[in-house]
Amino acid sequence: MSRLGRTVLAAGIAVATATVSATAASPALAEAPPTAPAEAPPTAAVALGDSFISGEGAGAYSPVVDIDGETSTFPGWSAPNSAAYFCHRSANASLHRANLPGIEDRFNLACSGGQPADFANASADRANGRQVAAQLDQLREVAETHDIDLVLVGVGSNNSSFTFGKVAEKCANRFIADAWIGWWEFWAEPWAVEQDPCSDADLATAAELAAATAETSAAVQQVLSTLAEVDADGEHRVVLQDYTNPLPEELAHAYWTEDNRDDTRDKFRDLGRERYAAGCPIHRASLAPGHRFSQGLGTMVSQVYTDVTTGFPNADVVLLNVQQAFDGARLCETTGGPQQALATAVRLMDGPSGTYVTSLEGANKLDISRIANTCVDYFQTCQESWHPNAAGHLALGQCLTGAASTNSREVSCVRSPNGTITVS
Repeated sequence: MSRLGRTVLAAGIAVATATVSATAASPALAEAPPTAPAEAPPTAAVALGDSFISGEGAGAYSPVVDIDGETSTFPGWSAPNSAAYFCHRSANASLHRANLPGIEDRFNLACSGGQPADFANASADRANGRQVAAQLDQLREVAETHDIDLVLVGVGSNNSSFTFGKVAEKCANRFIADAWIGWWEFWAEPWAVEQDPCSDADLATAAELAAATAETSAAVQQVLSTLAEVDADGEHRVVLQDYTNPLPEELAHAYWTEDNRDDTRDKFRDLGRERYAAGCPIHRASLAPGHRFSQGLGTMVSQVYTDVTTGFPNADVVLLNVQQAFDGARLCETTGGPQQALATAVRLMDGPSGTYVTSLEGANKLDISRIANTCVDYFQTCQESWHPNAAGHLALGQCLTGAASTNSREVSCVRSPNGTITVS
């Protein structure tokens, strides 16, 4: 029951009690002291899911309680990637930036790298999982002290078939290798990374997307089942959010060539340095497959919404499409630089130093190999790459604001050329 509904009901009970007390025949009943109404628990909004929900890329990361109940603060860049802190739950995440009238407390239970299986099972139970408890167990803990009125869910880009991080890493590495390693060196050094642009099959096949859809649908249905068990008044809205691509359909023309060389030629280091500095180290030919991948994730989430609302026809579930929420402000969409975009540039370190490499000027292929391998060995050093930044999460917070208050079941969040966010 909503807070307003509880207030009205309490008032009605008080009036009825006064009437009975005044007219009761029994002296014992007449002398009984009035019973104070139970105080309603504080209302809460909760976030569940992966990096696009946890606040990856937005900084200001909060300590995280690990699976053993210990509070995990920053463990250092050379710590295992599985450390609970690297869930990267940000104070700047969209959950905290949304305008949610009536919500008293907010709980970010999402975890960067989260997969559908992590809803019902501890992330620590799977390979490369963070050391945190099942997200639904964490949700149950919140329900012990709060009335859950809103749940933001974003999950599916990481699953047992593919992960967003691996997809991004693959395409960026191929571009960098192509820019620094000649075709003749590739044949002489068969260990070198592939240099061809990413294709659709490199990102996610139809079969992989189908498997991811099934996993994600099952996980979201578990969320609704859990809420039915733990939310005492039974009134809550679930907002199911999809994904936005950090890169445009085409790079700004200034990033097409450099020193009369483009990315269809062999070894184009100046262009590689330019695109890395701008935050978009990727082949132009990889952009279209990348957007088809993003659209595939959107189709997956839409199908999950259909599955969930079919299985729970009375549930208050809203599908939030954010695929156009960054339009006009994606990396290398303009020449304003990564600081003007709503997503983080690719961020790499030369060893787990805590200092990001912002320029590859003067780097040779051995330097490139060493820097790239830092990301492989210590993935936490580069996991912020190509995620919404603080401004991006602020925009997504506006999207959530609209989805939390809409009367529609499906809404799209679109950024206009002047930066205005519209939810309709």
